[in-house]
Amino acid sequence: MDLTEKFLQFALLGANWVLWVLVLMSVASVAIMIERWLFYRGLANQDAGLVKPLADALADDDLDRARSLVRSSPSPGARMVHGLLEGARRSTSALRARIDGARPSEQIRLERNLAFLGTVGANAPFIGLFGTVLEILRVFHLLGEQGVQTGEEAKEIMAGISEALVATAIGLLVAIPAVIIYNTFQRRVKRLMSEADGLTNLALAQLSGGPGGKDD
Repeated sequence: MDLTEKFLQFALLGANWVLWVLVLMSVASVAIMIERWLFYRGLANQDAGLVKPLADALADDDLDRARSLVRSSPSPGARMVHGLLEGARRSTSALRARIDGARPSEQIRLERNLAFLGTVGANAPFIGLFGTVLEILRVFHLLGEQGVQTGEEAKEIMAGISEALVATAIGLLVAIPAVIIYNTFQRRVKRLMSEADGLTNLALAQLSGGPGGKDD
């Protein structure tokens, strides 16, 4: 089996299917960007806003009020503190273990689908370049078969080469926004987790040192 001939037959399909792959990747990326933006917008400043009321409730040893503050909040810090309050009468090491156990799942929840954006940003230019190579192979194969005898045929060849470069341009067009949004969302995740850590550390300190807490 002549692998070169098989690949040439595949290359002669051109870059049209590659462009469709890039379009589908772009649509999926935009959908994820919108979903994540709405998700992060809903979590903005929620943990920071809970710091004072939660501290007041725990200072008064009012666990029921503290639970009501965090029960309905979707923010990562509130969710971790809610789990913390369920074991409020345990030792400090047990409470810390609860936090350590809940943190990875909250990180995963915040980073959901971000890996796809990172993959698109890293690989879309190469997919576009692959489409360009396929299209150039197709054009030069036609050139080898037909030759260039007139100015009109030369124009067609140049038009084919310019069309080949479209795939690279589309690849970059898909990749650049994905990279920018991916980095922006990663910074948002870090900020949300930082606020969550602040809230959980506050709760841990209050529960450990409060009337109901037990130190190691």
